[in-house]
Amino acid sequence: MSGASVPPTTERALPNRAKAPTPAMPKTGKPVDIRAGELELRLAENEAEIEAAQRLRYRIFYQEMSAEPTPEMAAKGRDFDSFDPFCDHLLVIDRRLGEGAAGVVGTYRLLRRSRAADRGRFYSVDEYDIAPLVAHPGEILELGRSCIGPEHRSRAAMQLMWRGIADYVMYHDVTLMFGCASLPGIDPAAHALPLSYLYYNHLAPEQLRPHALASRYVDMRLMPRESIDQKAALLALPPLIKGYLRLGGFVGDGAVVDTQFHTTDVCVIVKTDWVTDKYFKHYTRDDAVSRPSAGPA
Repeated sequence: MSGASVPPTTERALPNRAKAPTPAMPKTGKPVDIRAGELELRLAENEAEIEAAQRLRYRIFYQEMSAEPTPEMAAKGRDFDSFDPFCDHLLVIDRRLGEGAAGVVGTYRLLRRSRAADRGRFYSVDEYDIAPLVAHPGEILELGRSCIGPEHRSRAAMQLMWRGIADYVMYHDVTLMFGCASLPGIDPAAHALPLSYLYYNHLAPEQLRPHALASRYVDMRLMPRESIDQKAALLALPPLIKGYLRLGGFVGDGAVVDTQFHTTDVCVIVKTDWVTDKYFKHYTRDDAVSRPSAGPA
């Protein structure tokens, strides 16, 4: 997630949601192995594929958008940091462009609890106090650095990535997903409508609520609740954040301005056993995708 309400005195009631059914896992035994026409979705398997994801991130974040690279990033034409070696890198590969690294057109970075421990921390701690999330039992997963090349941006491509994440979640028995999702620009006032809407309608319950660090905290209540046009607010939200909301997602308290990436961030949380049966089936259904069996095609 990096792209991101209840009255402040009222905690949103927890939804009564049944645990989602376990979908069939790929016969290859891989956490993610999906085909949709000429598109392939799987985890990076070697350094060349990780570097291809980093080059795509650089093109999107630093060249298309307005993030500021370090001199080393600019020299190499790749977005990278010290978290990359500890993450799984979900890839969308267009086989018409080439196999493996040559065909990478989308990516999402995934960091599980055990690997974050090896790194020493989660990425989000630079912006949020995530102690309530870390205290949650079971496996937790931080998502970030999501992007898709301009020629492949479509609802179908985003749904393909969601299906991959759903398979990954089930494979590793993830109980909680979270990460920083972004709105463009560093002026929170420009996002007064969607930020206020998120706070008043999707604030996380207290036991799962991250808080923006005091030194970076931006109050999301930039409009009175009664002034919010909910339809307009939803239209103003980036597709990624809307996707998390459809899965029953919540947001933490406070937005954060990220001057390097030139974004205004929110922390999004999805408790996987609260995901509605409807949406879980939507993102893991087998129509239009195939999960290849082991062995040669």
